Amino acid sequence: MHKPLSEETLSVIEATAPVVAAHVDQIVPCMYRRLLADPEIRALFNMSHQGGDSPQHKALAGALVAYATHIRNPAVLASALERIAQKHAGLQILPEHYPHVATALLGAVSEVLGEAATPEILAAWGEAYWFLADMLIEREEQIYTQSEQADGGWRGWRQFRVAAKTPETHEITSFLLKPVDGGPVLRHRPGQYLSFRFTPAEGEEFRRNYSISSAPNGRDYRITVKREKGGRISNWLHDSVEPGSTIDVAVPAGEFFLDPAGKREVVLLSGGVGMTPMISMLETCGGGDLRMIHVHATRDARHHAMRDRHLTLAQENHVFYEAPETAAEGIVQSGRIQPEWLARISDTAVADYFICGPTSFMDAMIRGLRAANVPDDRIHYEHFGPAAAQLG
Repeated sequence: MHKPLSEETLSVIEATAPVVAAHVDQIVPCMYRRLLADPEIRALFNMSHQGGDSPQHKALAGALVAYATHIRNPAVLASALERIAQKHAGLQILPEHYPHVATALLGAVSEVLGEAATPEILAAWGEAYWFLADMLIEREEQIYTQSEQADGGWRGWRQFRVAAKTPETHEITSFLLKPVDGGPVLRHRPGQYLSFRFTPAEGEEFRRNYSISSAPNGRDYRITVKREKGGRISNWLHDSVEPGSTIDVAVPAGEFFLDPAGKREVVLLSGGVGMTPMISMLETCGGGDLRMIHVHATRDARHHAMRDRHLTLAQENHVFYEAPETAAEGIVQSGRIQPEWLARISDTAVADYFICGPTSFMDAMIRGLRAANVPDDRIHYEHFGPAAAQLG
């Protein structure tokens, strides 16, 4: 049980939250500048999420404001905090990393607010930070322990060998991964992701998450990766990683997964490479009694990865190609998915909706389903970006 925050601290956070919120767009970049000055800490972050209009910065800014807003009842953020803990556990964030964040955050608050950041205010924000950090540390340790003790599980990094490399389209490739030690692997929940530690060159270290695109089998995993323009790791995977290469892998993680128990209808909504966790769900639960509808949107046939898999496994398929000249008879339509159409082809009264794809695609689908009165507990989604993006 965590020691409750003192009334004095709660009052200070509530009183200063509006000031911090007003300056959060200055505080967060300042914090990251301090944090990323340490090469060991920098390796934990996806540097493509840094920069001028950084999704990572926006995520943390929203998280700070949300936490301060709900400081007396952080339980309302439980589901979002679970996503953060899962992401942290996947990336192997450890208790010794948290003091670096505390120092950077409080230093940034002091730098931006200047004399207004009194010792009392900094002490209150420090206490509030460690209250949240301790909750995350405790939950992350539970995840590490559970994963280590599970059949085929492990703790930390485990070496896997690339057993096969299969082009799916001109820009999407699948990699089949098998453990070097030859032992069994933890059976993931369909929709979860793996975290990786990559060393493409001496002195470099990068950590990334990629959805598992296969059903759990206790023997291996498959990931399916899109080559991103300017993507340091996605391009390296496509160009340099071949069968026989070894990679450090952490156990499957993530709160975005399909549990078929109690479900009457499942609608999988994917955009582009967001179909990867859907393939895992279809390979696990498709072809059975559970009604599964897959709606996929992509640019055109040339960009349509793993088409045969989902067309075979879902009871009902709908495919949208943006370019009208590539649309064909049958399941393929031109244009974009409209929420009103989606409400017509599915039973919004009972269906569970799983959504993965570009942010704009996901936002449109989520807004449309909410407008159709689908409750939030039946709208499940996975963002590719920072876990904290959904804290607010």
